[in-house]
Amino acid sequence: MDLIERDIYALICSSDGIRAKEIAKKLNRERSVVNHYLYASPYMHDLCYRDRDYNWHGYIRQTRPHTGLGDFSGYYGTVKEFLALAPEEWFRLMQEGCRNIGRNLNDTRGLFHSFRDTGDTMRALFADLEGVDTSDWEIVFELRIKKSRHIRIYADVLVITERYVFSLEFKMKDRIEEEEVFQASKYSQYIEVLFGPDYDVIPVLVLTRASDLYCYVQMKNTTGELPVCSGDMLFNIFDEYLGGIF
Repeated sequence: MDLIERDIYALICSSDGIRAKEIAKKLNRERSVVNHYLYASPYMHDLCYRDRDYNWHGYIRQTRPHTGLGDFSGYYGTVKEFLALAPEEWFRLMQEGCRNIGRNLNDTRGLFHSFRDTGDTMRALFADLEGVDTSDWEIVFELRIKKSRHIRIYADVLVITERYVFSLEFKMKDRIEEEEVFQASKYSQYIEVLFGPDYDVIPVLVLTRASDLYCYVQMKNTTGELPVCSGDMLFNIFDEYLGGIF
């Protein structure tokens, strides 16, 4: 995705409706260039729409709260709302939300067990973060954006703070495997586009069968490193990026 495309998408999704000529003026671009992206870009085609007054809107807003995000999620809410739910009620809402977004709920390979495991890990995380005001953070379980062959954005869990989107890939394992490190980082650049320039996206691999694990692993064929942790050490990621909250 090039910078012009990202900038147009961000303008659309952070506005209450904007016309092509306004986009061109704000970005100092030719109207013909803007129109090309509006009608040819997969992001604009799949995640934006034009109303009868020729104003462009994003299905997912780049504002807090991120209106529209729940339409692509198994569960979406604030951390306060999530913690107020009994585990079984949250699980029921998860199943209902997954059905609404077309998520396959075939449990033959332990999908429901993994849902419960992920929910328990996140509750334990926020218990570890007791004393930190997380009430207006947003949390997403099972993000699934799959509107065409061009746009694919998946995430097990997103935790959205004021500056960061923590994209958590969960595995019920105790060993680090190369392909899962790649999987954890695979959609980061697309999530960055989704949330816009005001956010940094932090991909994390969480191994819930491990314990006392917190390290960085170099990603294959890059100079980048990805944090890997066990569920009981997940709070360290937030402590590191949010500036020493403990």
